[in-house]
Amino acid sequence: MMAVRIIVGIYLVIHGFCHLVGFVVPWKIAVLKEEPYKTTLLAGAVDIGDAGIRMVGVLWLLAAAGFAAGAVGVFGQWSWWRPLVTGLSIFSLVLCVLGLPGAKIGIAANAIILVYLIVGGTFGWVPK
Repeated sequence: MMAVRIIVGIYLVIHGFCHLVGFVVPWKIAVLKEEPYKTTLLAGAVDIGDAGIRMVGVLWLLAAAGFAAGAVGVFGQWSWWRPLVTGLSIFSLVLCVLGLPGAKIGIAANAIILVYLIVGGTFGWVPK
C-alpha cells in the first residue's frame, strides 16, 4: 500500500503543479505559446476582462495549493485527504471546463482522480 500512497501523492503534486499555468498566464507572470493570455472563458464564449481573468487565476492557484495539501495528506496518512481531493477534483473540473479548450487535458486528469477515489474506495485500493 506504500507504493500506492507514493504514486497517488506524486500524481496530486503534479496535478497541482499543472494548475499553476492557470495562475501565471492570467497574472502575466509567464508567457506560454501553448496557453496564450486571454480574458475569455468557455472557449471564448464569455469575456470577463482582465480583472475577471485574474480572479479566475486566483482560483487556479487555490486549486494548486489544495492539491499540494492533498498530497501532504496522502503522504502523512491523514484521513482528510480523500474528501479534500474529491472536492478539489470537482472544483478543478469546473475550472477546466471554463478554461476550454486549453485545459482539456485537466478534464481527463480530474476524471482519473474521481474514478480512482470512487472505484478504488469501493474495492479498498485507496490508502487511508
